[in-house]
Amino acid sequence: MGSTEHGRVSVREFQANGSRMAASEVEAKLDQGNIQEAEDSLREGLSLNFEEARALLGKLEYQRGNVEGALRVFDGIDLQAAIQRLQSSFSEKPPGKKGHAHTESASGSQHAASLVLEAIYLKAKSLQKLGKFIEAANNCKRILDSVEKIFYQGIPNIQVDNKLQEIVSHAVELLPELWKQAGCYDEAISAYRRALLSQWNLDNDYCGRIQKSFVMFLLYSGVEASPPSLAVQIEGSYVPKNNLEEAILLLMVLLRKFSLGKMKWDPSVMEHLTFALSICSQTSTLAKQIEELMPGVYHRIDCWNSLAFCYSGAGQNDCALSLLRKSLHKHERPNDLTSLLLAARICSSDPHLAAEGVIYAQRAVNNARDQDEHLKGVALRMLGLCLGKQSKVASSDSERSRLHSKALESLVAAIKLEPNNSDLIFELAVHYAQHRNLSAALRSARNFFNQTGGSMLKSWRLLALILSAQQRFSEAEVVTDAALDQTARWEQGPLLRLKAKLKISQSRPMDAIETYRFLLALVQAQKKSFGSSQISSKVLDDKINEFDIWHGLANLYASLSRWKDAEICVLFEGRGENDEALLATINGILLEPNHVPCKILMGGMIQRLGPKFFCAARSALSDALRIEPTNRMAWHCLGLLNKQDGRISEAADCFQAAYMLEESDPIESFSSIL
Repeated sequence: MGSTEHGRVSVREFQANGSRMAASEVEAKLDQGNIQEAEDSLREGLSLNFEEARALLGKLEYQRGNVEGALRVFDGIDLQAAIQRLQSSFSEKPPGKKGHAHTESASGSQHAASLVLEAIYLKAKSLQKLGKFIEAANNCKRILDSVEKIFYQGIPNIQVDNKLQEIVSHAVELLPELWKQAGCYDEAISAYRRALLSQWNLDNDYCGRIQKSFVMFLLYSGVEASPPSLAVQIEGSYVPKNNLEEAILLLMVLLRKFSLGKMKWDPSVMEHLTFALSICSQTSTLAKQIEELMPGVYHRIDCWNSLAFCYSGAGQNDCALSLLRKSLHKHERPNDLTSLLLAARICSSDPHLAAEGVIYAQRAVNNARDQDEHLKGVALRMLGLCLGKQSKVASSDSERSRLHSKALESLVAAIKLEPNNSDLIFELAVHYAQHRNLSAALRSARNFFNQTGGSMLKSWRLLALILSAQQRFSEAEVVTDAALDQTARWEQGPLLRLKAKLKISQSRPMDAIETYRFLLALVQAQKKSFGSSQISSKVLDDKINEFDIWHGLANLYASLSRWKDAEICVLFEGRGENDEALLATINGILLEPNHVPCKILMGGMIQRLGPKFFCAARSALSDALRIEPTNRMAWHCLGLLNKQDGRISEAADCFQAAYMLEESDPIESFSSIL
C-alpha cells in the first residue's frame, strides 16, 4: 500500500501486480463492516488471492489504529497453506531457456511471501498492543519458522526482495522482546541466540541492536542463562560459561564492528563493557579495550581518566596516579572532581604520597562546596584519610598531633554530610580508637555494626578490640565467639587469633594454646586446598600472617618455660642464643618490613650488643613507633634504651607514655583491621 501527497490532502492507494486501487473505496466497505466485500474488491481490482487480499486489509486496519479489527482480518489467513505454495515456488529450478520467466516468477513469489509474512508480523504487533504477549510471540515465531522452511539454507545475500528482508529483520528483532514481556525468559534467551546464530542476512544495524539488547538482558535481568545448546556449538570454538562471559563476548564483537567501520559509535557499548569487566575485576582488560579505540572517540583527558580508573581497579596505582597527574595539570582539567577524588584515594594508601593526596582532597572540597553534598562528604573523608596517613611520616610529635587533629576534624565534618555512610563510620571509629577515645570509638563501632547488620567480619573484630582496650575481656570474648558462629570456616583466622589472645589476657594459657593449634591447623588446611604458592605466608584475605601465629604461640610457650615446644626467634632469645634470635628476627623483617613486633624484638636484641649499637636499636624502635605510635611495648623498650644510655628525662617520658597506653591497650593493634 502506497501514498502520495497532493497539496495537503493525503491520497492512499494499493499497488500489486501492476495495478492500483484507491484505498478510500476499501475503507468505506470496512467502515460499514463489510469485510467480505472489501476483500472481494481487492481480489478483483489487484488480481490477488485470498491470503494476499486479507493481508492488505489487515494492514489497512492496523494503520487506521483498529487493532482488534486487524486481528479479525488476520485470523482468516491460512498461513500454512500459503507457506507451502511459497516454498514450492521458491524451490523450483529454472529450466535452461526460461531463466527470465523463472526470475519473474520468483519475484512474484517473494512479493506474495512479503504480503503474507507482513500480515503475521502485524498480527503479532496487534496482539502485543493488547497485552497478549505469548500469543504474539508464537505468531512471530511462525514467521521465522516459515522463512526457514522457504530458505532452508539461510536467506541469500542477493536476489531477496527488500520488503521481505525488512519483515524478516523486524520479526527477528521483535521475538525476544515479546518473550521477555511474556515473562518467558528461557524462550527469550533462545530467541536471542537464534537471531544471532542463524542466517537471517541481517544488516549491521539490526544485528547490533539485537546484540546490545541481549547484552542488557544478560547483565541486568537477574535471569541466569543456560549455556548454548550443543547443536549450535562449533568444535574448538569458545563457549561462554555464564551471563557475564556471554555479555562480554558480545560487547567485544560490537567494538570490533565499530573499529572496522561496520557500525556507528555507540557510547553505551563501552558503558556496558565497563560495568561487566568491573564486576569481574578485569579492569586491566577494560584498559586494553580503551587503548585500542580509534583516536578521537574519546577526548584525551577523558581517556586518561578512564584508564586511571581501570589501572587503579587493577591495583596499578602508580600508572593510575601518573595519568591523573597529567589530567589534573593546570593546563588540562585541574578541578575535575572525580579525578581529584581518585587521586586523593590512591595517595591515602601510601604515607609518602599522603601530602600530595591532601592537596588533591582539599581541591576537591573547594570544588564540591556549592555542588553535591555527597561528593563534598567524600572529599572530606579523603582529606581525613590522607591527613591521618601523612601523620605517620611526620617529623615531630607536635606535627603528628596537629595532623591527627586535622584528620579527625575532616572525618567529623564528612560524617555530618553522610551520616549513613558505613565505610566512613568505620574509619571514624578506628581513628577514635587509635587515639584512645574509646567511648567515642565504641559508639561509632556499634553504629557501624548496626549499619551493616553484623554482616562484615571487621565490625565484630572492631567491637572486640575496643572492649579489650577497655579491659572488658570476657565481653570481648563473647563478641568473638558470636562472630565465629556467623563466619565461614576459611575466614575465621583473625577471629581465632583474637580469641587466643583474649584467653591469655584472662590467664587461661592452656585454652590459648589449644586455640592457636586450631588456627595453625586451619592455615595448613588452606595451604593444602589452595596451594602454598597462592597462600604464601598469608592466608586468603591477607588479614592474618602465619609468622604472627608462630610468634604468639612461641611467646606463650616461653611464658610457660616450655622451650622445646617452639623454635623461633623469641625462644632463641629466651635461651640466651641472641645471635640466632637476631638472625631469625631480621629474616622476619625481610619478609614483613612493617611488622612492628619484629622491629621491637630487633631493637631489644641490638641493645644487648652494647652501647656502640644503641643508635641502631633506637632506629628500629623509632621505626616501630612511626608505624604504630600507640604501641605500648615499643615505648617501654625505648624507655629502657634511653635509661641505659643515660637519657633519664627522655626515658621518663617514654615510660609515662607506656604506662598511659597500658590502661587502654587492645590485645591487637587497631591498625590490624584496616
